Amino acid sequence: MTDLSLALLTPTGLPGVTWLYALALAALAVFWWVRVAREARRDRIPRQGWWFVPGLLALLLAGPTELPALFGVGVALLLLAEFWPLAYVRPRRIPGHPPERARRPRLGWPLFGLVGGFLLLSSALMAGEANLATVLSVVAALVAGVGGLLAATLLPRPARRPPNEPGFALRWQTPLVPEWPELSLSLTGEGAQLTNTSPQSVRVAGWSPARTNAWLRLRTAEGTPLDTLPAGQSAYLPLQPQASGLRVWYVLSGDPQRPRLFRADWTPPVAQPQRVLN
Repeated sequence: MTDLSLALLTPTGLPGVTWLYALALAALAVFWWVRVAREARRDRIPRQGWWFVPGLLALLLAGPTELPALFGVGVALLLLAEFWPLAYVRPRRIPGHPPERARRPRLGWPLFGLVGGFLLLSSALMAGEANLATVLSVVAALVAGVGGLLAATLLPRPARRPPNEPGFALRWQTPLVPEWPELSLSLTGEGAQLTNTSPQSVRVAGWSPARTNAWLRLRTAEGTPLDTLPAGQSAYLPLQPQASGLRVWYVLSGDPQRPRLFRADWTPPVAQPQRVLN
């Protein structure tokens, strides 16, 4: 036991860094990898969580440089990476696209980091020595590369719509505008209320304010996403005060292959004290 303790307290190739300290830093890296993997399974990726990498490098650099301030900076960055409210967030949506189209992390740069780290490590082992810059580069490449690889591979893939489920592609098809509207619209103080006046369910693909390149999902008044609007039911559409109309793309449950379009236009209150539905 005494021999093991002495071995752990012996310095590594870096001055001021013992094997015990190096193992502690390695344990921190494993802890962060586990955290990234757990958050990825929850459909969240690191944002401020990436501060862990420079924090770990600061802790590693504190020994050889004999600068205690670097140790404090490293600890602060590790704490921020763990407890910052936005340390892990959901992938950002692409404006004008449905929620399943989000900016997901790619495998390219994590693989590049891992390959670069292993190449530097192998060259240092073959040379039999490594300077401080090489060690820092290897640690940064391997830690960040494994973290990025976990985030990219474990993030759940978005569920694809069934083939008969209306989606964003419906917008680019030639829709049918019924002579007798199957939907009705009532303007409210905060937006509009869309009601299904047809005798069957309506499956709404998306909607957009007039003169706006947007693609929004239908939601209830409580904000819950809504794909199907049963006969006689209503949904809430939030609109800006300057909005002058909207477009709704949908299909009927009895005719899912024929896209339909509901149009509504009105005079916004900017131009007239009261909105007038055309």
